[in-house]
Amino acid sequence: MRNQLFFIGLGLIGGSLAMAVKKEHPACRITGYDIESEQARLGATLGVIDEAVSSIEEGAKNADCIILSAPVQQTLLIMDQLSKMPLKKGVIITDVGSTKETIDRHANEIFPKDMIFIGGHPMAGSHKSGVSAAKAHLFENAFYVLCDSSGEHAPYIEELKILFAGTKANFVIMKPKEHDLITGVISHFPHIIAAGLVHQAVQHEEENPLTRRLAAGGFRDITRIASSSPAMWRDILLQNKEHMLQLFDKWSQEMERVRDFIGAEDSSAIYEYFDEAKEFRDGLPVKQQGAIPSFYDLYIDVPDYPGVISEITGYLAKENISITNIRIIETREDINGVLRISFQREADRERARNCIAKYTSYGTFFG
Repeated sequence: MRNQLFFIGLGLIGGSLAMAVKKEHPACRITGYDIESEQARLGATLGVIDEAVSSIEEGAKNADCIILSAPVQQTLLIMDQLSKMPLKKGVIITDVGSTKETIDRHANEIFPKDMIFIGGHPMAGSHKSGVSAAKAHLFENAFYVLCDSSGEHAPYIEELKILFAGTKANFVIMKPKEHDLITGVISHFPHIIAAGLVHQAVQHEEENPLTRRLAAGGFRDITRIASSSPAMWRDILLQNKEHMLQLFDKWSQEMERVRDFIGAEDSSAIYEYFDEAKEFRDGLPVKQQGAIPSFYDLYIDVPDYPGVISEITGYLAKENISITNIRIIETREDINGVLRISFQREADRERARNCIAKYTSYGTFFG
């Protein structure tokens, strides 16, 4: 098995993947490099990697497997650097980016035959960032896509699956084009919609200042993904340009269809439209993670009075339950509970619900 690994990029994803490998394969030696040298040093201090190196050349020269954990545009530049280095013959190079076609095409153009490139995309994330937030279980039950455009890399894909077995992820083999189309539908385009809804609210706020205050409820929840990194989404959308333009056309047709239902006051069609959407949405897997990081929310029906947050967090701290976010809900249409607490894992949310039931009589509801 390949036991000399080199991680380029030691943020949340790279750090978590390194931890999962180390946990499953303690004999592996993992070196790491990050453009922010402090992240690499911190990774070594925390035991995420065995050694931090000061350059890509230093870490890549002896590596059996190189993992690129950088933004998609930077990944292309790093690939250019690697293609000009004297690496080990048969080295596997993989990435963790959210788009695959452009990167895979570039790999086929620049890498010699003795460098094996396999595109990868672990579909997991967190609301935190940096190597200090890395967790070996981050990818547990998540889908981990591995791409083989040539159909000739099956043995190397099996090697990666063994190497990354500690993630406890569900590995899926896809073509790069298939990956980009699906993630465009379920991740990339929804981020555009969320940002578009926010822009629409901004425009209305100029006419009615109450817009921002009333948006503190369900609107804020359904547009949460609009808070994602602007630089990251700029690069992703540009790399997935072909599929995004097709999806814009389909979305315009979809909205025109609904517009016609409303214009014609076709109550039956409107009902069926929402009923079909509800049926599909309610049938989505609950236990599995998807392309957009899950929000494990617990709503607690507490009286809104001073000290209620410290009361609840005190109970959770007593049971050693870590939270991601907490806030009081002001606008509560379609929401049960005035206090919302977010957790990184479903298991933590379940423990929190049991904790609240143990110490209080407050009602709790899953979001």
